[in-house]
Amino acid sequence: MKKVISSAILVLVAYFSSAPVFGQAKGVSLNKIIAKVDNYYVLRSDLEEAYQSYVGQNQTPPQKCQLLESLVINKMMLAKAEIDSVVVEEKLVDSELDSRMQYMVQQFGSEKNIVEAYGKSLEMLKSELRQQVKDQKIVQKMQQKITTDVKVTPREVRKFFDAIPKDSLPYMPAEVEVGQIVRFAKPTKEQKEALRQRLVDIKKRVEAGEDFGKLAKEVSEDVGSAQNGGDLGFAKRGSMVSPFEGAALKLKPNEMSDIVETEYGLHLIQLLETRGAEYHARHILLRPDYNRLDLTEPTRYLDSLRNLIAIDSLKFEKAAHDFSEDKNSADAGGLLRDAQSGGSRLAMDGTMEYAMFQMLDTMKVGSISAPLPYRSEDGKSAVRLLYFKSKVPPHTADYRVDFEKLQNIVLTNKKNQAIDQWFRKSVADVYITVDPEFQGCRIFGTTQGSAASLSGGGGN
Repeated sequence: MKKVISSAILVLVAYFSSAPVFGQAKGVSLNKIIAKVDNYYVLRSDLEEAYQSYVGQNQTPPQKCQLLESLVINKMMLAKAEIDSVVVEEKLVDSELDSRMQYMVQQFGSEKNIVEAYGKSLEMLKSELRQQVKDQKIVQKMQQKITTDVKVTPREVRKFFDAIPKDSLPYMPAEVEVGQIVRFAKPTKEQKEALRQRLVDIKKRVEAGEDFGKLAKEVSEDVGSAQNGGDLGFAKRGSMVSPFEGAALKLKPNEMSDIVETEYGLHLIQLLETRGAEYHARHILLRPDYNRLDLTEPTRYLDSLRNLIAIDSLKFEKAAHDFSEDKNSADAGGLLRDAQSGGSRLAMDGTMEYAMFQMLDTMKVGSISAPLPYRSEDGKSAVRLLYFKSKVPPHTADYRVDFEKLQNIVLTNKKNQAIDQWFRKSVADVYITVDPEFQGCRIFGTTQGSAASLSGGGGN
């Protein structure tokens, strides 16, 4: 079963990673070109990073020939996307890039630590990562285009399950369904006023002749845009949070706003230009020190909600939908989803958030925790209630109990088959070569011993 699962998700996972990888192994020429698809290259470092992504997650890596084929397919999708004029909005790329950079700041503790760790400026790292993000978005869009009509029936799921030898059925870990209601800590009036005064002073400095972009690089806490002088690029109307957009659209080109408060912090906005239904702005963002925020109010708020749920005058799902400030889970009644499968059951093992694992281990099914301190993915201080909705104990894989998981595996298999068929049909539209070093690999279903050596042999 494990072999089936790993092969099913290989194409989808090999190229994509939520965390950027910039490092290189010492003593190895990682920039050697090992495959070429039109004007797109697969480097040895790409193959090594794909391999290490499995190792880093304590998973058994596939054979490197399989990984290479996946990487070649991804490059072919990029080449075909260019031929078919498949593009992604720059705003989506910028948004994902901002998330990646914020994640890195969280992991490393500060921007300074990132620079020291990689020996590169943030601007250079961001430039390298941006192309990765853009390529990933394009490949995802191509995959969606290719697999949009792929569906799975219960009969196909049953056939897949029945084909697994009974003595090979895997032992599944305990799985749980968990809901949450989150309330964020709010800065005090004094904290907001201190941030507001800093921005007022910055605005005066710009009005006195200092460069807005330079100041944004120095002080803005929007990591993604700060390195570009606060530049947010062109945005379509309706794409930004309403207080920000409302203030920006009232401005004339090169005019600055008053201080604007949004859920992200306090902004000083400068409109650069408008173009039809789009506008181009830059900003300087200041945010409160989340480590110093008072959790008293959100704790009291959630304690009151918990009491209402306990006396059955309010259902947890409705409370989460109406009052939770975590937008990702609120619409689902607070129910958390597995990031990989999208299913509602979470494995209660080492992959689970440790604080959640500890709490659930002390709770009974159907119970709701007391308000708990919580740190969101973007670093905000918050408090949350956890609802232990259900638990499936450890068990041998079962068709009825694990139908959703099995269905996802079969669906992924069918999508990969559709991608494989597309690949074989489209392979004649692009020029592909693979380095003789990998002549034993069966890329595209044929051994690559006859492939021409790549010109340049591997770069410097």
